[in-house]
Amino acid sequence: MSEFDRNDLRAAVGAGVLSEAQAASLLALAQSRKGARENLPEGDEPFELFKGFNEIFIVIGLIILSAGWSAVTGISVAASIGSFQSKIVISAGIGAVALWIFSEYFVRRRRMVAPAIALSILWTMNAVAGLSAQLAEPFMVAQADYSSLLLPMGLSTAAIAVYWLRFRVPFAMALIALGVFALSLMMGAIRMGTPANVSDFFLLSASGPFAWITLLVGLVVFAVAMFFDMSDPHRVTRRSAQGFWLHVVAAPALVNTIALSLLASGTGNAYLLLLAVLLLFAIVAIVIDRRSFLIAAIAYSVTLAGTVFGGDGAATTVLVLGIFLVALGAFWTPIRAALLSPLSRVLPLDRLPPSH
Repeated sequence: MSEFDRNDLRAAVGAGVLSEAQAASLLALAQSRKGARENLPEGDEPFELFKGFNEIFIVIGLIILSAGWSAVTGISVAASIGSFQSKIVISAGIGAVALWIFSEYFVRRRRMVAPAIALSILWTMNAVAGLSAQLAEPFMVAQADYSSLLLPMGLSTAAIAVYWLRFRVPFAMALIALGVFALSLMMGAIRMGTPANVSDFFLLSASGPFAWITLLVGLVVFAVAMFFDMSDPHRVTRRSAQGFWLHVVAAPALVNTIALSLLASGTGNAYLLLLAVLLLFAIVAIVIDRRSFLIAAIAYSVTLAGTVFGGDGAATTVLVLGIFLVALGAFWTPIRAALLSPLSRVLPLDRLPPSH
């Protein structure tokens, strides 16, 4: 099939097939797809953390500015006698206004990537600090009663959602997912009690619901990530970037309980089972063409194997995973083409990135 050019679009507008606005939108889409893909190696996926050093310069300035504001606020609170709570809340309110104004300029007007990430993080930290100071009960928290943190945590997550609705910062989706994860664990702790040790958060064999909460939240986040991915198969809009960051959250959440439960089982085949699970993760990542999903899962597993669990089995697992990643990175495109070919009848390939 031959490619359309500007003359074809002009003819379509003249014939009344397209309006001028539709023709302009179609041309912009074609140019964005070309710009997103033409300079990438075959089979690679677009990823942008910052556009230039000026963005890093601005991020450093924002960090220094926020540190200075926190220091001034801390000195003011330390000097107060009984009004420290109100001063923190007022400071958070002023900070929220300033961060919103910065976001209007750097995110909506300048379309900067790195400042958008920094501002979304600062917005989250500011919301958590202000809402916790206003609504949390320090004495209850000190006695391991976290029920007073539920409302500020929920409102903080809602504040991040409001920020995302306005500015559509892809990284904010990851923060929302982490907020939902923390909120779910907190609700489990309030209902079932605080876990006796950290492993109860991750082991399916533990009596509490925390490992199942982690698994369920991971599946939900993965489903939302796939919704964004499948709405932008050519990965030229912000929806793709939102899916990227959600995959970064979903993969560790999914592999978390599976890896720890297998490694803690004490069976001789635990590491082999872990490799089998990671192989399944790799197949999913290849089909959906998301290296971020796989690398987050494997990086988390390597960290667990190298720190939480030692021994020869862990060392061998890390070695095998390293060899596997290098080989997969070298032959990603032909492997993906081979996988998609027999799955073409059962998968909506038109909603997945095309195989080269």
